[in-house]
Amino acid sequence: MNAPFPETASDADKAPLTVLIAAPRGFCAGVDRAIEIVERALERYGAPVYVRHEIVHNRYVVDGLRAKGAVFVEELDEVPEGVPVVFSAHGVPKSVPAEAERRQMIYVDATCPLVSKVHRQAERQIEAGRHILFIGHRGHPEVIGTFGQVDEGDMTLVETVEDVATLSVPEGKELAYLTQTTLSVDDTEEIINALTDRFPHIVAPKAEDICYATSNRQAAVKEIAPEADLTLVIGAPNSSNSLRLVEVSERLGTPARLIQRGNEIDESWLEGVTTIGLTAGASAPETLVREVIAKLGEFRTVTERTLVTAEEKMVFKLPRQLTE
Repeated sequence: MNAPFPETASDADKAPLTVLIAAPRGFCAGVDRAIEIVERALERYGAPVYVRHEIVHNRYVVDGLRAKGAVFVEELDEVPEGVPVVFSAHGVPKSVPAEAERRQMIYVDATCPLVSKVHRQAERQIEAGRHILFIGHRGHPEVIGTFGQVDEGDMTLVETVEDVATLSVPEGKELAYLTQTTLSVDDTEEIINALTDRFPHIVAPKAEDICYATSNRQAAVKEIAPEADLTLVIGAPNSSNSLRLVEVSERLGTPARLIQRGNEIDESWLEGVTTIGLTAGASAPETLVREVIAKLGEFRTVTERTLVTAEEKMVFKLPRQLTE
């Protein structure tokens, strides 16, 4: 009996594809709340409702809200008189609501409660006479919003472990550190260790600032990436938490690609791939996960498997002005 022909490369590339889906993934409680705030504001006040900055970092979500009557702007001076405005989930400097009040605007603050918690911690540390070392990414809306809670000079940004060695801090002042909520858990731990080595008496926050959803999604990728040949992360290029998911996979030796929609997938990515890890950043809706799986199904026969590493039951209350 003749031996079977060896499998060719083209045969291998047409083999069934296992899609290992991370859970939890996608929308977190803060994003759910922010989107519902815009939708309820549209119901209550009617279109248009203005939104300062993208309500969350996801083009699909923003376009969907725009179709319902939301108008996205960068600054308050772009908002006409007499129309309501919503502040994004990332938080805003104190000067923004102050300006809205000066103009007697109707405004709704959609800042994620976990970001607001960091803002309150910053205020308390300053009240205690401490200088804050803030771990985060320069230019991110959350960082801008948090720095805007305190006076200029009261907080110093720390982006990397290398920054710690060259930090210049006020003499004779106690130090405290806080962090952006959407950072890499592992990177942040390294920076915190470097800070505590250099400043042994630095005051830590009462609880970790990195939000539960960010931590859970990174932990889920740590479970799926070792089993995958490629990880796909659904998220926007300006989404900090989505970019961190890409980094987590790559650190484990599994290549990763950040995509916004299923139509971005190139069939060439699947060469030699039999298992794909799939996750979504905290601003990406589940409908995009299904879209990506459908697109993969155009190339191969797909088998789905979900790996659950945590269950999320967090729900945040809506602002009272939208529920009364």
